[in-house]
Amino acid sequence: MLTPRNIYTEEHTMFAQSVRDFLKKEIEPKHAQWEKDKMVSRESWLQFGESGYLCPQVEEKYGGLGINDFRYNAIITEEIAKLGLASEAVGYPLHSDIVCPYIEHYGTEALKMKWLPKMVSGEAIAAIAMTEPGAGSDLQGMHTTAVDKGDHFVVNGSKTFITNGYLSDLCVVAVKTDVTKGAKGISLVVIETGMKGYTKGKPFEKVGLHAQDTCELFFENVEVPKENLLGEINDGFKYLMTELSQERLVVGLGAIAAAEGVLAATIQYTKDRVAFGKPISELQNTRFKLAEMETEVSIGRIFADRCVELHLDKKLDQASASACKYWLTDLQAKVADECLQLHGGYGYMWEYLAGRAFADARVQRIYAGTNEIMKELIARKVLK
Repeated sequence: MLTPRNIYTEEHTMFAQSVRDFLKKEIEPKHAQWEKDKMVSRESWLQFGESGYLCPQVEEKYGGLGINDFRYNAIITEEIAKLGLASEAVGYPLHSDIVCPYIEHYGTEALKMKWLPKMVSGEAIAAIAMTEPGAGSDLQGMHTTAVDKGDHFVVNGSKTFITNGYLSDLCVVAVKTDVTKGAKGISLVVIETGMKGYTKGKPFEKVGLHAQDTCELFFENVEVPKENLLGEINDGFKYLMTELSQERLVVGLGAIAAAEGVLAATIQYTKDRVAFGKPISELQNTRFKLAEMETEVSIGRIFADRCVELHLDKKLDQASASACKYWLTDLQAKVADECLQLHGGYGYMWEYLAGRAFADARVQRIYAGTNEIMKELIARKVLK
């Protein structure tokens, strides 16, 4: 097989091993209980922070490691996903790689000093709220408003399907600050848990991601101080478009790593499982399916690593990030389905990775922009 070009150094490899050891010792044994609880424990966030695995890019003056190398962030996401810890592979990277950059890049110094150290340590859990009950991928169609009252905004509305929503201490919320301007009337504000009028629904009962505290958020006359505005008023859509490329890359990286993890587990299963007097790995259909998946996953890995390289060089454009997200999550779902089939009836049992991988993979094609939206963004570049 073609060996993908390694974009990681020996230091990265050592870091990956340390992350893997930590996950196997501290996180994997607790995952089943967290699935029952519908959320990971707050203690796990503190453990992640203490180990240096939350927001490693944050500057040292805010308590971070100041590692300006996205490959370390990618390693954390991928190692979690390879173990089949899908809920954790969504929650922790969203906090570090999706929400944190909004605070870093657009927050006031006071806001950074208030939240970044706690986000690094795991004392504060972060979420981002864009999707609304009546406006999924259509950000311009949102109805949550923030009315300027001089020294503060008054926010009314609701958001849904919010990852880390229930446990979150702060949430970056997209709001309409000028309802007459469409996308040019969107702003981003940080709303803090405990603010009067801000409430949360119970974690949803979902098809997969059972340990992820996804919920709905409600805002009723919530007074948000002006210093909690990110960047400039009405520039929120521009910031979202800037940061969404990294978000979609993160989803794609989790997807390829999850595909690699379930494929490896399935290869081992076919060697151990005996049918018709021999391991099912000796059956032609099994061998052909494994060959197909190994080839496609290898192609996916090369693509994913190339996208990381482009991102490191600040050349990962919106269309490329969209392609990464759409193609790799489609591949993840395909591989999970094929792996489940090779497990037979056991694949449908929750105790097997193949069953969990199948259920957890489905939402990947929906959040961070549906794959249909990704194709539209790619088409705009193709037809430009």
